[in-house]
Amino acid sequence: MSKRLTVPKTYKLAIGGAFPRSESGRTYEVLSAKGAFLANAAQGSRKDARDAVVAARAAVKGWSGATAYNRGQVLYRVAEVLEGRRAQFVDEIMAQEGVSFAAAGAQVDEAIDLWVWYAGWCDKHAQLAGNANPVAGPYFNISVPEPTGVVAIVAPQDSALLGLVSVVAPALVAGNTVVAIASERYPLSAISLAEVLATSDVPGGVVNVLTGSPAEMTPWLASHQDVNALDLAGAGDLDWVDLQIAAADTLKRVLAPGEVTASPERISAFTEIKTVWHTKSMV
Repeated sequence: MSKRLTVPKTYKLAIGGAFPRSESGRTYEVLSAKGAFLANAAQGSRKDARDAVVAARAAVKGWSGATAYNRGQVLYRVAEVLEGRRAQFVDEIMAQEGVSFAAAGAQVDEAIDLWVWYAGWCDKHAQLAGNANPVAGPYFNISVPEPTGVVAIVAPQDSALLGLVSVVAPALVAGNTVVAIASERYPLSAISLAEVLATSDVPGGVVNVLTGSPAEMTPWLASHQDVNALDLAGAGDLDWVDLQIAAADTLKRVLAPGEVTASPERISAFTEIKTVWHTKSMV
């Protein structure tokens, strides 16, 4: 039997629940740790970033309006589907990062566990971040966390999968929608993750994934008036001070580059606190 030819894959963007090519038509080669060709990835543009924001904005109402319990179920389903495709992600990470089978498997397992961990916070975060405030009068005064809206994220650039999960999952917990720029060097697992999300009951537009140059796309997201918050976790090599200045012009919340750890604080970073007054019934 003759040996089959390989079928090179072009990994596309993930915008609004679909997988389009970049509007610019550009792609770039993704190479293995040894310099061998792995696949082509879409080179996202300013227009792609704008389209992703439009999709994310359209999805805010439905995702933020879902119950916290329902969001938790959806995020747990992501973990289930990711578990079922574990072998694919292990192979991708080994090829991209040049790590051992054990190291790649550990990264996938940690990503799965992180989805489960954040899924559990969906119906608990409000109790942690909210409060019943003491008032000297016949009133109830309650503080409740609400989603910020559309969060633009620069994923950690040194990780194919875990870095992206560690910044996307907490933004989703409170009901935000996301436009994420994946690792430029290791983009394949990011689009494979978007395929998992598309088959895990995550509504289209809730998570939009762009591949390509963060330096090219991030400034447009930082200055975009319909983006409500900016997570610069993977922007340490960019001029992130200028990005903060651009974000300040539209009053965005900004999370500066730094170590990403699993914490309820990453959920709270992209919430607003609404305080409600209500009279006590007089019996």
